[in-house]
Amino acid sequence: MATRAALSEQRSFSVGRVLSRAFGTLGDNPLATFGIAFLFGSIPQFLYSYFIGSTLESADRASMIAAIAVSVASFVVFLLLSMLVQGALVRATLAHAQGQRASFAQCIGTGLAKAVPLIGLTILLVLGIMAGFTLLFVPGVILFLMWSVAAPALVAEDSGVFAAFARSRFLTKGARWRIFALQLLLLVLIWLVSAALGAVILAGGMTPQAIGEAALSLPYLLVSAVSNTLIIAFWSTVQASLYVDLRAWKDGPQSQDLADIFA
Repeated sequence: MATRAALSEQRSFSVGRVLSRAFGTLGDNPLATFGIAFLFGSIPQFLYSYFIGSTLESADRASMIAAIAVSVASFVVFLLLSMLVQGALVRATLAHAQGQRASFAQCIGTGLAKAVPLIGLTILLVLGIMAGFTLLFVPGVILFLMWSVAAPALVAEDSGVFAAFARSRFLTKGARWRIFALQLLLLVLIWLVSAALGAVILAGGMTPQAIGEAALSLPYLLVSAVSNTLIIAFWSTVQASLYVDLRAWKDGPQSQDLADIFA
């Protein structure tokens, strides 16, 4: 009876277990998770935002086309790095779920290998959700929940883009209300982190309005970098942890080694 109860617990979907696994991944492997989120997520995000703003603001009419071309190229690089981060943190989360610890290099290798397919998946996902939102909002939410683990599925199962969408639809079926609650909770937690760090900026007089040209001072940059790094790392590991829990719920415990998955 006890064994059956334990097995039943393992074969259920738990929001608490998803969050616990995500926090466990971050705490067990901070170098890979926070390091990658900082180097390939937070820094490029800041550089892209600053570069685009300054480029378009300073460009005159004659050089506007060139400025737009450079902006598009910068966006492509930024998108590649964002997908690298997503793939890398899926690898870190999968390793933690199997009682292992993926190295920084292993995570980067996975991110590099999956960055281009993840771009294709993300473009289709965004277009689909946008189309859904034009139809009275609700279809967009449904598609978002249905495809919420498509990216981790693509990375973990080495599948194609459309197979990853189908896999996500299967894994999320029967749990979408709980996934909706999880995503809302995640947004609240991210808002709280942003609000707390925003309060630090205000209290320290580090807002652009307060310091004018010194808006890019070291304290402001540090607080912004910490905020972006925490958000990127937490969001990505939660989505990967969600995939792990849904897969265990639908398919049972996984015995395949990471070396075989990412061979």
